[in-house]
Amino acid sequence: MSDKNEPLRITAADLDAEKYYTGDLSNHQGSVEIEGDLGYVRFRGWVRVTGSLRALAGSGIKAGSGIKAGSGIKAGLGIKAGLGIKAGWGIEAGSGIKAGSGIKAGSGIKAGWGIEAGSGIKAGSGIKAGLGIKAGSGIEAGLGIEAGLGIKAGLGIKAGLGIKAGSGIKAGWGIKAGSGIEAGSGIEAGWGIEAGLAISCKLTLSARLRIFAGLCNWRRPASEELEVRCGKLERGEVAFGTLVESGLPEPTQRVLVEVKAETPESARELVQERIGSLEGAEVVNDG
Repeated sequence: MSDKNEPLRITAADLDAEKYYTGDLSNHQGSVEIEGDLGYVRFRGWVRVTGSLRALAGSGIKAGSGIKAGSGIKAGLGIKAGLGIKAGWGIEAGSGIKAGSGIKAGSGIKAGWGIEAGSGIKAGSGIKAGLGIKAGSGIEAGLGIEAGLGIKAGLGIKAGLGIKAGSGIKAGWGIKAGSGIEAGSGIEAGWGIEAGLAISCKLTLSARLRIFAGLCNWRRPASEELEVRCGKLERGEVAFGTLVESGLPEPTQRVLVEVKAETPESARELVQERIGSLEGAEVVNDG
């Protein structure tokens, strides 16, 4: 007899030809472990476990309905659900996390790729994605929010600490961070923007209402932590903080010039005759 504390182990023998699990996890008492290198293991309906749900390296989880675990959810590949994903502890995936409705974790949410939810995303601690984060409604984290690409929410974005995106940040409502807000491109809010420290983006900054930077109440911010840095303030009023506009980069234009030549050198000469400059030009031989 197996120990009742041992997790239920799902192996290749438990799957049909289409990799659907042949058992029932709609109300499992305990934890579940899926062996590695199975690809995405599919479940026709709900996956509900009172303990943890774990797929080892090379295996992912895909449910036709929702996924719910009393403790954590972790997969070597991705986690996908037709409805919501909910964990009492953290949610972690080696690739992406995607839910038809909301994603909620008692602690953190982490994905090697993107995180996407049809409605809201909420984490007791931090949210981190190697690519983008997208929610149909709001995004909320007890600690920080970080994305390798953009962050987009249909409603508001709120973080106990900082918000950082490799590209843009966009919210249908307001954006609020306990510390700083940083975006590789632009920031746009349907309402206002509030940050405990500096606000920084390389392109345009836009808010329908007011913008506040350096509101931290745990120490006196340095002068640079009061700055609202952007290429251009497109919309909104800086009600607290110092606006620093660096200017937008000059727009670049890509022109394709087709010439017939025997060598790259002669091709470059022909292109120069036509456009007058070879700055940034690239010669491509299409055979």
